[in-house]
Order: sequence, then C-alpha cells, then structure tokens
Amino acid sequence: MIFVMAAVLAAGGGTVYLASSASAAAACAPAWSAASVYVKDNVASQNGRNYTAKWWTQNEAPSTHSGQWDVWIDNGACGGTTPPTTPPTTPPTTPPTTPPTTPPTTPPTTPPTTPPPNTGLPKRALIGYLHSSFANGSGYVRMADVPANWDIINLAFGEPTSVTSGDIRFTLCPATECPGVESEAAFIAAIKAKRDAGKKVLLSIGGQNGQVQLTTTAARDKFVSSVSAIIDKYGLNGVDIDFEGHSLSLNTGDTDFKNPTTPVIVNLISALRSLKARYGAGFVLTMAPETFFVQLGYQYYGSGPWGGQDPRAGSYLPVIHALRNDITVLHVQDYNSGSIMGLDNQYHSMGGADFHIAMTDMLLAGFPVAGNANNVFPGLREDQIAFGAPSSVSAGNGYVAPSAIQQAVNCLIRNTNCGSYTLRSGTNPNFRGLMTWSINWDKFYSWEFQNQNGAYLKGIG
Repeated sequence: MIFVMAAVLAAGGGTVYLASSASAAAACAPAWSAASVYVKDNVASQNGRNYTAKWWTQNEAPSTHSGQWDVWIDNGACGGTTPPTTPPTTPPTTPPTTPPTTPPTTPPTTPPTTPPPNTGLPKRALIGYLHSSFANGSGYVRMADVPANWDIINLAFGEPTSVTSGDIRFTLCPATECPGVESEAAFIAAIKAKRDAGKKVLLSIGGQNGQVQLTTTAARDKFVSSVSAIIDKYGLNGVDIDFEGHSLSLNTGDTDFKNPTTPVIVNLISALRSLKARYGAGFVLTMAPETFFVQLGYQYYGSGPWGGQDPRAGSYLPVIHALRNDITVLHVQDYNSGSIMGLDNQYHSMGGADFHIAMTDMLLAGFPVAGNANNVFPGLREDQIAFGAPSSVSAGNGYVAPSAIQQAVNCLIRNTNCGSYTLRSGTNPNFRGLMTWSINWDKFYSWEFQNQNGAYLKGIG
C-alpha cells in the first residue's frame, strides 16, 4: 500500500529518482553522470539521440530493468531537434511518447444505464486499511475498536509464501510486535459484529511487500483455495486486490487490454471470477492500484508497439475491464505518485484537489488507451469509484489538507468548484466515496480523516 520514493537533490537543484534505465551513451554526454539515476525533465542521451525523463520508478536498482528507459520524450538527434508527431516508418528502439493530440470533450463511451447493484453499502462509503498483520509505528488498532464510520475495512495484508506460489497466508500481528493485539477468537468475533452492523471486512492481498505473480494455472488454483480458506476462517465479505511493484506486468506483444494474453493477468482474472462464483452476489471485490498501473495507460500501455517501455504501465486495465461487472469499488491510490497526464493533456501532480479530480475523472469518463481513439477504456459506474488519499503526513506522499479532499469530492459529485480543470464526466451524484491508508494512521493523528473528510463525504447525501 505504501512505498517511499527515494529522492535526493542533484547538482542544479533537480530531484533525482532511482531509475531502471540504461546509462547514457558517451557520444552525447548528459548533464549528470550516474547510471542509476535520472532527473525528471532533464535530458539524457543514448545512441546519438536525446531523451527527456518523464516518469519515475519505484525504488528499483538499475539491474531490475537493465537496458530499459521507462518513459522518455524523444528529442531527436544530439543538438535537440523537435520530436516527430507521428511514429517513423521504421519502428524505433525507444518508446513512442507523443501524447494524445486532443483531449476528449465528451465521455468517450456511453455511461451504463443499468441501475447499480445492491451492495449493502451506504451511498457514500468510507474505506480504510487496518494494519492487522504488522506494525509500522502507527500503533495497533483492534478490530473491535475500529469506529463505526468505516464502511469497508481492508485487512492488511494477505501475502504469498513465495512470489509465484499463489499460496496466500494471513496471520494476526504477533504480540511481540503489536502489544495489545487481541486473540484470534476475539478478532473473529469482532469481524462478525462489524458484519452484523452492515460493515464489510475484506482481506487485502499484496501490499508493498506482498508480490503476487500467478504465472501458472497451478498458482491460480492455489490462490483461489488459499484465499477461500482465509475468507471462511475469519468470516470475511470478500477481497481487496492491492498488487504493487512487479506483481502485474504485460508480456511483449500483449497490446489489447480487452483481450489480454499475459498469464499473470489472465490467471488473476480467472481466479477472481472463481471467487465471485464461489461466494455469489454478496462477494465484495475492491481494488487499490497505483496510478502507474491505471491512469498512465492513457499515454503508455505495456512495453508499447515498439518495445522499450515499462511493461507494467497500465497493466491493471485488463483486470479492471474484465471484472467491471464484478468490482464493488475501485479506489486508485492517488499518492506516492509521479505526475500523470489527465484528459486535458496536462500533467497533474500531487499536492491539491486538482490531482484527485483529474485522476478520478479519467475512471468515470473513460479514456483512449495509449492515445488510440479506437481503443477506449470505458468508464466505470459512479457507484464503483472512490479515490485514495493518505490519512496523514506520515501515511504516504501526497497528503493534502481536508479542504482539498472536500473540494475534490464536491467537484466530482456536483461539478462545481473544480478549479481550472473541466470534468469530462460531468456530475456524478452516485460517486461512492473515499479510501485512505490507513485507519491506524488516522487514529495516530486524532482521527482527522474520519472526522473531517468522512463526515463531509457522508453529509453530502
């Protein structure tokens, strides 16, 4: 759920991020000299061409993606020529980077007309993660002590025995690490009490450290059986998919989000469908992808038509699309994020209401994938959409004051006070709500998120 982007100041004041990039060619020396870093918006060179860094990576050593350039703007030959607006006839060896030429002025797909299903959730839902299996400095919160304002409680985390095993395990935080942890029996009883009060308690699978790659059908089947065992043991309502890092990526040549062929994608879709079939209509499915895996798909999808891009770019899109009729709530993590291009073809950055508005609008309105107007990711129903924000300054990069969260919620629901951004989705009266990392951190900071943002959200009606 959280990672901290490593950053230091470079000569000249730029921010340097760890990158999975090849070192620059000596023929055109960059303004810096280190194979393991790049400076956002600075120029580097390779094979006689200049490139401008336009993305970040997630604390990865260069060896992780040896030879890849992630997302770079091609500035042409050394000396700085203008990048072409269309791809050259001969496929280049570096990623195409021309953004979509014109932003859509109307939603690119017709919104669904079928009424939302009866999920048992309130019209506006407050969603939070509970550190049940580990401690991270925020303090342990017993299930029975979670305030009634939280409508969906995601247990963090179910993790695999190995990256590719598919065998998911969940245990309560040991008392040596979490003083005050309740007994397993008390934990199960408290979950039942929450459910009896109409709350949803889910197993969140993955997180920062829980890499899950269902590379085989055997791993898929083990995933289904092991997750089912946890759901049954603790009496849960469903699962939250919080795959991060290298859990999801697209194989070279897998370019159609509507018809994925990559095993880790196909097997995850199949596994979640099996869980839904096992537990029926009451099964709750939520997802918490990072912006890199969703909204970045507007510009870049997988390794791209010519290869060279980060294969994780937009890799959640085929999962979301395949399960769009089964997803209860999609709440993208609008934090720990680099700048993302929105439907206005402008880059949006964390730090205010604007980022939440632009990122969420993309999910409501839909968007062309990799700039292809003939390959549109359709928007989801309003009731399926929430956005995620840190509950406090200690919870993650991208914290903003309650006033900014509330401005974004008001804009998305009523299409008023949206600042300089124009909603492509229009009004969204059934917008579902807010997710935060985390309930523990919110308690540590005197319940600011719950008391201010949650109260505002539910007061809209």
